[in-house]
Amino acid sequence: MSSFLIFFLLYIIRNIHKLTSCYAFAPLISRSPVSNYYNVQSNSKHILSSSFEEGVGKDTELPDSLEDAAMIAASSCYAFSIASGPMSRCRVDFDTSIGDETYTTLKSSTEFMQKFVSALCYESIPGLAEMRQDEMMRCANARSELRQIIQEEQVDRASITQEQDGIETENSSRKKQLEEIIINGGRDPSFKWTGPTARIYFPDEGSAALARRDWNPTASSADEALVPPCVQFASCGGVQSSFQDSSRDVLVFYFCPRASEAEYVEKTLYDAEDTLCDQLALTIFVNPLLVDMGVTGFGMAGRMLRERLIDNLQSTYYLRTLQWGALTRVWPKQFTIWQEDDDADGGYKLLKSLDRMPSNPEVEDIYDYENGISVDPSQQKGLGFLNALGDFVNGMTRL
Repeated sequence: MSSFLIFFLLYIIRNIHKLTSCYAFAPLISRSPVSNYYNVQSNSKHILSSSFEEGVGKDTELPDSLEDAAMIAASSCYAFSIASGPMSRCRVDFDTSIGDETYTTLKSSTEFMQKFVSALCYESIPGLAEMRQDEMMRCANARSELRQIIQEEQVDRASITQEQDGIETENSSRKKQLEEIIINGGRDPSFKWTGPTARIYFPDEGSAALARRDWNPTASSADEALVPPCVQFASCGGVQSSFQDSSRDVLVFYFCPRASEAEYVEKTLYDAEDTLCDQLALTIFVNPLLVDMGVTGFGMAGRMLRERLIDNLQSTYYLRTLQWGALTRVWPKQFTIWQEDDDADGGYKLLKSLDRMPSNPEVEDIYDYENGISVDPSQQKGLGFLNALGDFVNGMTRL
C-alpha cells in the first residue's frame, strides 16, 4: 500500500467523527486537524466564522507528527481563504532543522510540502476528494469480488462439468479485470483531470522536474501518485513555465522562493491575480526567503519588497523547532513557545503565549526567564542596572 493511500485513509478516518460536529475548522476546536471537506461547501462560511471567533486568543498546540502538521496547516489555510475571500495571500513556515544546515530548506521541507499540498487540494478543490473516494471504493469492491471468485474456485475441480468449464473461463476474464482495477488503485488508466488546478512554483527547473517525477500526479495507478492529479509544476524563471496553461488555477504555491526570484515571484503573482481574478482562491508562500543581504539587501530595496509583498502575508501556520523546544502558531490562534519536559503531557510544557511573532532574541529571553537563567525586567524591583548588567554578562558567556 503506497504512502499516498495511507495518508488519504488517515485523512478520511480523522474526518469521520466530524460528521456530527458543528465545526469545520478542527484546529480551532481540537487536535484533530482536518475539516469535514464533504459538507463544507454549503455552510463553510458560517461554520468558519464561528470557528474563527472560537480560535482568537487561544493557545496553539504542537502537532503530533509531520502528517498532522501538514493537515493542520492545510485546514488553517483553507479557513483563512474562506474568511478572507478570493485572491487571499498567506504564508506557511515549517522548519525542523534546529539550525542544522546539512540540507537546504527546500530539501528538509519537501515531504511536508507534498503532504500539505495534497491536504489543501482535497480541502479546496471541488470534486477531488469525492473522486478519490470513488477510486478507493472501486478498488475495495474489486478486492472483495476477486476474493469471492477465488473462494468459489476452491471447489473440487474433478467435478467440473462442461457448463462449469465455461463459467471458469468467464471467471478468468473477470479476474483479470478485477486485478487491473486493483493494480491501478481504482483509477481508469485513461483518466485525465479536467477540473480546477493547483500550481506549485519551485525555485528552479531542476527541483520542479524532480518533484514532478517523484510525486507523479498523473500516474496511471492512483496508489503511485503522491499528490492529486490537479497539481501542476512550474519554476521561478523557468522557460517551460511561460508556456503552461494556468487558466484553471485556483491555488498557487511558491515553495521556498529565494531573493533572487523575488522579481519573478511578484510578476507571476500580480499577473495571476489580474488574469484569474476571483477564480484564484489563495496564494501560499511556503518558507519564503525573499529578502537577503547578498541580493536585495536590508536597505531601501529590501524594505520596499517587504512593504509590497511580505508584510501583507498572513501567517496561517508556523512551526520552528528549537534546541530546547518549539515555536508554533495556527491562524487565528496565538503564537506559543514550548519547552521539552519529560514530566509534561506530550513531552512539552507551554512557556508563553503571544499575539504576535516573537523575534529570535525574544524567544531565547523567554526561555531564560522561565528557567531562572536571567530575570525578566518587567518583574524585577530595584537594582535594575545591576540586573541588566548581569543579564548582559550571561548572554555574552553563551555566545
